[in-house]
Amino acid sequence: MDLSKQAPIEQAGKKVNEKHFKSRKRQQFIGKIIVYIILIAVSLVLLAPLGWMVSTSLKSMEEIVSFPPTLLPETFHWENYAYTVKAFPFFNYMKNTIFITAFVVAGNVLSNSFIAYGFAKINFPGKNVLFALVLATMMVPGFVTMIPQYILFTKIGWVGTYLPLIVPSFFGSAFYIFLMRQFYMSINNELIESAQMDGANHLYIWSRLMLPLTKPALITIGIMSFNGAWNDFLGPLLYITREENYTLQIGLQSFQNQSTTQWNYLMAGATLVMIPTIVLFFFAQKYFVEGMDLTGGTKG
Repeated sequence: MDLSKQAPIEQAGKKVNEKHFKSRKRQQFIGKIIVYIILIAVSLVLLAPLGWMVSTSLKSMEEIVSFPPTLLPETFHWENYAYTVKAFPFFNYMKNTIFITAFVVAGNVLSNSFIAYGFAKINFPGKNVLFALVLATMMVPGFVTMIPQYILFTKIGWVGTYLPLIVPSFFGSAFYIFLMRQFYMSINNELIESAQMDGANHLYIWSRLMLPLTKPALITIGIMSFNGAWNDFLGPLLYITREENYTLQIGLQSFQNQSTTQWNYLMAGATLVMIPTIVLFFFAQKYFVEGMDLTGGTKG
């Protein structure tokens, strides 16, 4: 073959490949820009209520009821937060909420990880049937069991205490059990078999080996439990009868009902109540994403 004819052909082929490569990179770049624009737009829509709440908390009532409404306060009234904290027993209600939330988080993390370990790594008769029954409970609405639970807690004298809000978290939740079981399934059984050959029992394996390896899932359960207990309104409304034992959610509602609703103070209180949830998720979001990955690679 004539080399003088081959060289121009190769050069033309290289130019075509370069053009194709540049075109593909340009398409990928444009695609990323479109995705980012969509994500930013959706984020702004989702954050709009939060921004409006914070903005309202810094306005005066005259500015809130004025028309047309203003996006940002003309004057920032930081004293709204100070007034809200003093207007009702905010710190006492926060202490009660922290007390309940701490026990609920601890109960959910310990009980669900322990139950899920049994379903994932221990073979016993009827395991699959029992696990299917556990998952079936997720299809039962909470409002169906609300009245029987209330009657039960009334019979044993728990109404008026924190026990109905705390004790159920130590008996497992179907979704959390499923989440932890899927995480345990990704851990090699060889690790457990090696520990058993060294004389370790299942309690030791669960507490010393499995819990450190499933930290992302445990943190995920902790975040979701914290969010559920911290923002729970219906549970405390049903079972807490004395005002000094109110949680923040009940406290905000009673503060709203004291007189004509002062929306700036109410939004200031709601903003203060929401801050711990935002801070917790901000620092633990990495583990939250990892914990929700139910198809992760093999661990251990």
